[in-house]
Amino acid sequence: VDHQKADWVSIHEKICQLLIPVRTSLPFLTSEEERKHGVEQLVKRQKYIIDLTSSTAQKFIFDGKHKKALPAALHALRFSREVYGSSSVELVPAYLLLAEACIGVGNLQQASNYLSQAQWIVLRSQDCSSAFQHRLHRSFGLLYATDGNFEQALYHLANDIYLASSTFGLKSIEASGGYFHMANVFFRQNKMDIANSLYAEV
Repeated sequence: VDHQKADWVSIHEKICQLLIPVRTSLPFLTSEEERKHGVEQLVKRQKYIIDLTSSTAQKFIFDGKHKKALPAALHALRFSREVYGSSSVELVPAYLLLAEACIGVGNLQQASNYLSQAQWIVLRSQDCSSAFQHRLHRSFGLLYATDGNFEQALYHLANDIYLASSTFGLKSIEASGGYFHMANVFFRQNKMDIANSLYAEV
């Protein structure tokens, strides 16, 4: 019952009506063209749900409501699997959302599991963009920083900044997030000169 309530508050209320046509079996259609159109409409609806659940989970994470983000991120992963398959690089954003939400609620082992899944997909993918890779490194950086492993945190955040800068530019908003999290690590190490210079860069 508690899980149902959490799911409803997080995302289900928003997507309940959207799930009806997605979960309903396609009607028997005579022509190949009708069948093709029916499948296209189904995939279009599923992709819309992926976008909605992902953006909802991200908003909860930005607001610090990590527990509420989990059900929405799980729906994003579920529909991403249905649309793209279980080993597609398109699943990586959902895994990263789940990892970040788990870090926020203190479930570091589950976060590590989600990040391992994302990393496995990235390593196997021939065409994984730097945009996905920088976000993966950032998530690992956050995980290690939360766990107190500052050396590994800085390693991954440095990779995050490098990949974000090479993809979006040195002065990009995407790169600034890596600087911010790196500054937080140096702050926790009481290395205030470095921390302050990174905060100034942000």
